[in-house]
This record gives sequence, C-alpha cells and structure tokens, in this order.
Amino acid sequence: MLKFIFMLFFMSFMSFFKNFYWMVQNLIFLLGFIFMMNLSYMNYFNYVSYYFGLDMISYGLIMLSFWICGLMLMASEKVYYYNNYKNLFIMMILFLLLMLVLTFSSMSMFMFYLFFEASLIPTLFLILGWGYQPERLQAGIYLLFYTLLASLPLLVGIFYVLDVNNTMLFILLLNYKFFNMNLLYVCLIIAFLVKMPMFLVHLWLPKAHVEAPVSGSMILAGILLKLGGYGLLRMFNLLQISGLKYNYWFISISLVGGVLVSLICLRQTDLKALIAYSSVAHMGIVLSGLLTLTYWGMTGSYALMIAHGLCSSGLFCLANISYERMSSRSLLINKGLLNFMPTLSMWWFLLCSGNMAAPPTLNLLGEISLLNSIVAWSWISMIMLAFLSFFSAAYTLYLFAYSQHGKLYSGMQFFSIGNIREFLLLMLHWLPLNLLILKSDFCMLWI
Repeated sequence: MLKFIFMLFFMSFMSFFKNFYWMVQNLIFLLGFIFMMNLSYMNYFNYVSYYFGLDMISYGLIMLSFWICGLMLMASEKVYYYNNYKNLFIMMILFLLLMLVLTFSSMSMFMFYLFFEASLIPTLFLILGWGYQPERLQAGIYLLFYTLLASLPLLVGIFYVLDVNNTMLFILLLNYKFFNMNLLYVCLIIAFLVKMPMFLVHLWLPKAHVEAPVSGSMILAGILLKLGGYGLLRMFNLLQISGLKYNYWFISISLVGGVLVSLICLRQTDLKALIAYSSVAHMGIVLSGLLTLTYWGMTGSYALMIAHGLCSSGLFCLANISYERMSSRSLLINKGLLNFMPTLSMWWFLLCSGNMAAPPTLNLLGEISLLNSIVAWSWISMIMLAFLSFFSAAYTLYLFAYSQHGKLYSGMQFFSIGNIREFLLLMLHWLPLNLLILKSDFCMLWI
C-alpha cells in the first residue's frame, strides 16, 4: 500500500509547476491501472503493513476513487483554461484522493476516523473556491456542521471500544460483539447515517451538490457518500446484536424517506438538484439493505454503491456539459436538447437507464439483491419498495423526457456537437458500469 500512498504524496508537488494539469490526470489513471493489476483476489486482509491493509471492500472503493478523481480533472477543463488557480485545484484533488485512499485502507478505527474527517476539508475548499454562486458559503457551512456534529459521538464511541478491548484494529475486532450497548450503537453509526445521507439528515447534500463545481459534485456523488456505507459495513461487525434490535427504525425511515424524496424529484426544475435528490433515494435503499444484516443486503449494497458512484457522477457530467452550453441548469431552459446536441442524447439515455437500474448495468444487480434482502427481512416493506421502484423510474424518465424533448428554448438557435474530451469522459463512466456486471462475483466474494 505504501507505494501508492507515496506516489500520490509526491505527485502533489507537481501542482506547483505550470501546465502539468493533464500530466497529473494521466498519472492518476496510470496509478489506478497499476493498482488494478497489482492485487489478486483476497478473501481477507492483504498487503498488510503496520497501519494499512486491503480487503475486498476497500479494493473496489479505492479503485473507484482513482477512477473518479482522474475523471474529475477531465471534466474540469474550464478550470484549466479560464481559472488562475488551476494549480491549487490540482492540489485539492490530489490531497482528497490521498485522504480517500488512506481512509479505505486504514486498519485502525481511529486512523479511519481521522482520514474520514480530513476528506471533508478539500471538498469544502472545492465548493467554496470553484462553486458558481454566492450561496456556496451556506452550502459549505451545511456540509461542515452536519458532518462535524455527527462525528463527535463517533470519536467517543471509538475510544470506548479501545477502553474495553485494548485495540482499535478492525482485524482484531472481527469476532468481538457488544451486547446491549444502545448508546454505543447510536454513537458509532450516527456519523455514517449523516454521510450516506439518511433521510431527515440529508439536507446538506442537495445544497452542496447544487453549489459545487462539476468536480465537487462528482466526488460527492461518486465517493464521499460511499464513506458512510463503508463505515457501516465495518462497524456492524461489532454491533450485530444491537443492530438486530434497533435497525428497523432506520430501515423504516430510509424506505419512507426514499419514496418522499422521489416525489420531491418529480417537482425539481434544477438539473443538478434532481440528480442530487435521486442520490438520496438510492442511498436510502442501500442503507435499508445494509441494515438488514443479511448476506444479500450487504453484497447488494456494496454493488449498488459502486454502480451509483459511476452512474450519478456521469449524470452530473452531463448536466455540466449542458450548463456550459446554455449557462443555465434549469429544465425549463435545457429542453429540446435532442435538436441542439443530438450526439449527447444517446449518453443521456444510457446513463438515465443506468440510473433506473435497467439491464445490463451493475445497478440492476445491486437493486435485485437489495430487494431480495429487504423483502426477506419483512414482506410489509414491499409496499414502500414498489413505490420507490416506480417513482425511481418516473423521475428518471421525467429528467430524460423534459431535457431531450419539447421545443428548443427560443434563445438558442445554433447547433452543438460535443468534443472528444466530453465523449471520452462519458464513455469512461458508462463502460465500467456495464462491464462490471460480467464480474458480479467480485461484489459477492468479500464476505
């Protein structure tokens, strides 16, 4: 693991040189490919050093981090050409990537907490420094305080675990179970529920997404929401007994909240807000499946987290491509895009169909597994799941139909074809999303 961490650390010095933007992007992809080729299948912790190690859960999420961070630089061409602070921008992305790799490969609970919180800082700078509107200050404060307030109990809980067990290493706590620790249960999961985000603590997400630049939206949707799921997968080794008693509260809130958020999606006129709220609905079903504590639920939530990271990030790229042409994110202005940018309509269709879990995307595998686990947990949940699946398809069709069809907005009388960079960017989101289902045993191996 150390070679990847060192390479990322020394790459950060490249941000001090002029015209190293595309070089950094290529090196991130190269590092991702080296990482992919370097690791064989592992059913247990591998590449273990003093503090860092990998197992199957970490492997997929670190790979996703490399991929999305490379694509973030590709999507932010405007920063490269029109912004004086492109070196600082590269620095922020490399620092964020380093924090994410360290988070996912930490073997100690405290180090995981430390890097989990540190990933907040570059995200905040991305929103405050390269956002579009003055409201980004409010969005940054929402993001900061939601995360910080929820994560203090997590720190206290981690130190309690250390006090009881004299260790904070995940690998040594695998077979330990806490009994009747209701307060500890709340302390250890509340930060991850906010990060997911669960309905009722989700208000920071749409604000942060709408005000963030395209790279901020991509990293938020692609990786940072997955930190919550990853933390829960780790913590429920300790909390199975309490989880069996109390998880039904959070499953109920997530399923009902998923339906309500889907209805909110149907009345959005802002492209980015619609995609952001759809993320909340998808994470609701991921959270519900994960909290059933079944094999189907945990593997399905992992598969859907990877799929959502690629699909949602791609949709934000599409929204940004439209925004760069039209200077607006409103669905009332971004309509009739089929006449304006016919080449991009295919990508809208492919990524929207991925968002509603059409075959052969990885989303389908994840959602089928999650439906299995939640219905097996309680058949009454079928009611909410039926609504959730229906409205999920409805708001995705609403997004596609409103943006692509209809009369072209009168102000736009010209015709645009996308450039190669944009098509490559979208292809690199869509291709792994559809190819990973051929390797679906990968998602089912880690338990």
